[in-house]
Amino acid sequence: MIPLAEMQIIQIDVTNACMHRCSNCTRFTRHHRKPFFMDMDTFKRAVDSLVEFPGMVGMIGGEPLMHPQFAEMAEYLAATIPGKKRRGLWSTVPKELGEKYGTLIREAFGNFYFNDHSMGKIMHQPLLVAAREVVADEKEMWRLIDDCWIQKYWSASITPKGAFFCEVAASFDMLFDGPGGWPVEPGWWKRRPGDYDEQMKRTCPRCGCAIPLKRRPSCQEIDDVSPGNLEALLAIRSPKALRGHVEIYGGGLAKDWNPGPNWYMNEIDRTVELEYRDNIAQRLGGDAAESAGEAK
Repeated sequence: MIPLAEMQIIQIDVTNACMHRCSNCTRFTRHHRKPFFMDMDTFKRAVDSLVEFPGMVGMIGGEPLMHPQFAEMAEYLAATIPGKKRRGLWSTVPKELGEKYGTLIREAFGNFYFNDHSMGKIMHQPLLVAAREVVADEKEMWRLIDDCWIQKYWSASITPKGAFFCEVAASFDMLFDGPGGWPVEPGWWKRRPGDYDEQMKRTCPRCGCAIPLKRRPSCQEIDDVSPGNLEALLAIRSPKALRGHVEIYGGGLAKDWNPGPNWYMNEIDRTVELEYRDNIAQRLGGDAAESAGEAK
């Protein structure tokens, strides 16, 4: 685990509403639970808490453009976080919303991370395959967790329920009605390893991010699960689980597992990736299409 101040990004999760049903989504989206929409006061408090954070402040979902106050949120972020390159947006860029907000997005954000999950080779890690259910040796399980690529290369997160050391831990808390995160206040992101032991113990053993598992194409719309997590999904009446759009993971441990920051797209030719991102970014028009090539 790394100190939160060393993370390149901290995300503000404004909603889990999304029009897609991607396999193994890190936000579990509305297809497992009723959608949430962060209120404006909470969003402002989240942004204010990150003014001194040295990295990028991101808006993410679900699909953040589906938030009814997206424009107000983007404007507040731009007015509060100095430096355009410190402001990022993660979006599938739905056509109508992209056209509606294109100018605002180009003005407010310096980094665009576009992914509509239509490309069959985009691979997603089985998040709902619990580490404790596939790694028999507890010591080895915690060794793998301590080296988790999500926490090392991606982001901490703020949801309507507080701040979390890891974006996926935040999603698990929302999905399974956890106790919430830390208070969202200036400096919360100065926590270091050891300060998040409680959140780790609560979440990491039921998460599959750190474990060498075989990934699934995001466009298949099926979540891989372990038996214990399936039982928990059925207990909360997850629509996706009740419809049978989950499968018990039986793939064993992966031998060629080599995670990194762009791992979900590392099987895609770079030229193809840039063309894919540019096609998505065209929905926004203007210079946003050029910035799509910078996405990781």
